Amino acid sequence: MEEHPLSEPGLSSRVIDPCVLVIFGATGDLTARKLVPALYNLTREGQLPPQFACVGFARRPKTHESFRTECKDAVSKYSRVKPIEEPLWNKFQDHIYYHMSEFHDDAGYESLKIFLAELDAKLGTKGNRLFYLSTQPSFFPLICEKLQKFGLLYDSSEVKDKWSRVIIEKPFGHDLTSAQSLQKELLRFLNEEQIFRIDHYLGKETVQNILVFRFANSIFESLWNNRYIDHVQITVAEEIGIGTRGLFWEESGLVRDIIQNHMMQLLSLVAMEPPVNLSANAIRDEKVKVLEAIRPLEISDAVRGQYSAGYINGEEVLGYRHENNVNPTSTVETFAALRLYIDNWRWAGVPFYLRSGKRLPKRATEIALVFKDPPGVLFQTPTRKNEHNILALRIQPDEGTSLKINCKVPGYASPIQPVKMDFRYGSYFGMSPPEAYERLIADAIAGDNTLFAREDEVFNSWRLLTPLLENWAATKPADFPNYQAGSWGPEAADALIGKDNRKWRLI
Repeated sequence: MEEHPLSEPGLSSRVIDPCVLVIFGATGDLTARKLVPALYNLTREGQLPPQFACVGFARRPKTHESFRTECKDAVSKYSRVKPIEEPLWNKFQDHIYYHMSEFHDDAGYESLKIFLAELDAKLGTKGNRLFYLSTQPSFFPLICEKLQKFGLLYDSSEVKDKWSRVIIEKPFGHDLTSAQSLQKELLRFLNEEQIFRIDHYLGKETVQNILVFRFANSIFESLWNNRYIDHVQITVAEEIGIGTRGLFWEESGLVRDIIQNHMMQLLSLVAMEPPVNLSANAIRDEKVKVLEAIRPLEISDAVRGQYSAGYINGEEVLGYRHENNVNPTSTVETFAALRLYIDNWRWAGVPFYLRSGKRLPKRATEIALVFKDPPGVLFQTPTRKNEHNILALRIQPDEGTSLKINCKVPGYASPIQPVKMDFRYGSYFGMSPPEAYERLIADAIAGDNTLFAREDEVFNSWRLLTPLLENWAATKPADFPNYQAGSWGPEAADALIGKDNRKWRLI
């Protein structure tokens, strides 16, 4: 194999084993938009081993050359670094291959085994395998069964000189029972350490920085409790609708698609106790403790919504019920707001407000810690209230952190005005942060599962939300659609936080 295009010493901070990455469902949108651009950028930055290959596994007839052409088009369109570097690409594409097969076809797996052995001999990948299941969840057990049948999944208790791992896309089940059933199926072929449940939010730079921000800065960690924090708001807003995902959305809805995974992960990272060390299990143990401490949801602590026609960025858009492959009388939620309480010493009495929705005014993900007011004996009166101090962690876009404080305006009148101290990753470090999938794929190859959800995390999240979903399924809403596209959601969401004399942040 030729010299690695970026093999200068010091580019990679850790040793990553040679391996072959096999992407099941390689002709899908995720591969084009995220996975192939991530692999290209990892190669560009020297974060992949020279002994590496990517094999696309799908049923559509293609050659290695045609698949490489499609991958190049995807990188040119979706990579965070443009334009594409031709010399680098020409070397990288020689490690991209395509394998055509149905997911249920034994012959396809048998020929895959032979082909991977050939790549081991050609590229020195040493039998290490990373399988990425970018498919419908119903195929997860089938694919794992076939991989084990043909010796492509190794028993880690017996095989020590090589490894096999499986990355699984969300959703992991659609409620607690189905998640437990899926886990039981997968454990027939894998052990828990081989299962990497990917949540791309955990690969985002600001999310990773939450632990550093808290535990490496005593000025903030000492304030991170119910003595100083009034409440916490977590917002995941998207201006897009459901696009071509009507069939998927009709089966899932927003709580399953966003809150059960993305938002519960954000909540657990913000609220967790300091881990005893930075090992994967120590961090995930503390996240699970947060999920276990969340008070069972009352129905009155949840609001759901569905968007009607409206305007986004000046353009008219359809209501949810008029999107492709959507039931014209659908009661599936495209917005949800929750009020949660974590019953432990750190957070007792502090409400956590979560909201997320489609067709909101802008794309934004933010965690905001709203601090309590100081005693009102100096600068506050019953008729004049200063604004809360707020620490906001921006996950997307413009990843960074801001702190809002009150400040005296120059002059004799001495009015007090809120000002914001702002830190942005891109402007400070002079570079855009790596895409989430870049970090997560590299971690999976390295066997680091810190940023991947463990089974008890998934189960505890479903345990909290399944009763709510069952109640919503049994009691159909009479007011859908109840918010206009381009607005910040239904009035009931404002009422949910308003009855506590609080209001949502303007993002």
